[in-house]
Amino acid sequence: MIDQKNLTGRAWAEMMLLAMIWGGSFLSIRVALDEISPLASVAHRTTWAMLVLWGVIAIMRIPLPSDPKIWFSFLVMGLLNNVIPFTLMAWGQLYIESGLTSILNAFTAVVGVVIASLFFADERISLRKGIGVVLGFFGVAVAIGLENFRTLDLRSMAQLAVIGGTVAYAIAGVWARKRLVGMPPQLAAAGMLTGSTVIMLPLAYFIDGPLSFDLEARTMWAIGYYAIIATAFAYLLYYRVLAMAGSGNLMLVTLLVAPIAITLGAVVLGEKLGTNAYFGFAILAVGLIILDGRVWKAMQRRG
Repeated sequence: MIDQKNLTGRAWAEMMLLAMIWGGSFLSIRVALDEISPLASVAHRTTWAMLVLWGVIAIMRIPLPSDPKIWFSFLVMGLLNNVIPFTLMAWGQLYIESGLTSILNAFTAVVGVVIASLFFADERISLRKGIGVVLGFFGVAVAIGLENFRTLDLRSMAQLAVIGGTVAYAIAGVWARKRLVGMPPQLAAAGMLTGSTVIMLPLAYFIDGPLSFDLEARTMWAIGYYAIIATAFAYLLYYRVLAMAGSGNLMLVTLLVAPIAITLGAVVLGEKLGTNAYFGFAILAVGLIILDGRVWKAMQRRG
């Protein structure tokens, strides 16, 4: 069941802050990709975020797990929730707009409902969820452009790569619920990023060579933003908001991120999205609102 709580003014403020931080991550990643490869961008992201979070763990004196199974769970979580989606989405941003990437990223919530229904009895798809899922799939199809399914050029492949990233996120949610329940969120995030860094550093080195630090200032600032602010700090803020607002209300963040990313992409990078992208996001947003459930329940009460 989705946990929903009443939103306080502070919860709204911190949700908006989280949305703005994540919305800015698409812009900063795109800026960094002008100088470094997708693999290097992900390796930088997981490494610096990991170090920051382990610093938090040390300050909070959270005890470390000794069971090798937990560390293996961190490794798998890092692969599913960081390595695969971060890499697919970074590669996708080479060929599609950052705003469009954020729209497709919002599909994560829809895929998550479908994947969860396959593994958990209490997550079965009801009529309401089914309508929300169908609208979500249709909205993404419209945003991508139905005509793009006829060909597999770089742009369409990039969009499919981002969709693949949302599937990885959804599977990661199932893995976390099965293997990491009850763990301090700071430790879960740090362990996950450790697992992803263990994978990413050798992978990036093997394919692209050692990470470069001789980079333009704008690239370094971009890396610092998406690694430290939009990953390490955002994870801490996410769990804080989760405790205050509940998992159901956090779905609203998904709706807030895309408009922020679209605006930043247009203002800073001069991106222009097609009408179909906006129309598709509107349909997807309706699907997410239905999945959220509050509007649906209000309609039933009035009926």
